[in-house]
Amino acid sequence: MEDNFHRNESHQTPELSKDEKKSLEKELERLQLELVKLLEWIKVKKLKVVILFEGRDAAGKGGVIKRVMEYLNPRFCRVVALGIPTEKEKTQWYFQRYIKHLPAAGEMVLFDRSWYNRAGVEQVMGFCTPGEYEEFLRSCPEFERMIVRSGIILIKYWFSVSDEEQERRFQERIHNLAKRWKISPMDVLSRSKWLEYSKAKDTMFQYTDIKQAPWYVVKSDNKLKARLNCIHHLLSLIPYHEIEQEEIQLPVKQSDIGYVRPPVTDQTFVPEVY
Repeated sequence: MEDNFHRNESHQTPELSKDEKKSLEKELERLQLELVKLLEWIKVKKLKVVILFEGRDAAGKGGVIKRVMEYLNPRFCRVVALGIPTEKEKTQWYFQRYIKHLPAAGEMVLFDRSWYNRAGVEQVMGFCTPGEYEEFLRSCPEFERMIVRSGIILIKYWFSVSDEEQERRFQERIHNLAKRWKISPMDVLSRSKWLEYSKAKDTMFQYTDIKQAPWYVVKSDNKLKARLNCIHHLLSLIPYHEIEQEEIQLPVKQSDIGYVRPPVTDQTFVPEVY
């Protein structure tokens, strides 16, 4: 889905110098440590946080989610990336399969794509009926207001990538075996429907950019800066303080006097190739 600041302009991402990249990577690590403090605050204060990551294919959502999660305790912060709905789920209320993944007190949940699939790929590719799409646009704002009224902090990010940069990333994925899995037949098909996705995004924002849960747009042609900007913004939305940690003292190791280890030859070791 195209974004306003990319329209009608040729966009080329300037290369970062070695020193600038090193400085930004150092800042990224600092922000990641702040995320650790934030999650501890969420856990202690029993907050409930949901963050949605949406945007065009290859817009950089996955990289941001990976950096957000890198140092966080997976017991209290998890990623939800749902696949194609089952036949049973197709008969349920549309939002039903997402509700069960909402957080309990002290948890943060990151949705790698979310219920907004209906406003994007499902609508553009014809995976839902016009009636289902219209009902989503009517009910989604009320659904999100209910979430917020229940005490959940709901944050929505849209990652904006230019046509040229998306094309470059697609080509890289096609020709790089380590990244080829990232591009699906649906991603390839979406390239032929750039305008339809753009219109769908505009309509989605028109209906769902609400005061209680606004959309925050992240410019993502530069992946590193997008990660920094998104994490920095996230930290600014939830007031938190560092929780003082109790000092950990390791006990004296138990004595092994009288304990006879079994022969090493009884065990099967991984060959030391390196």
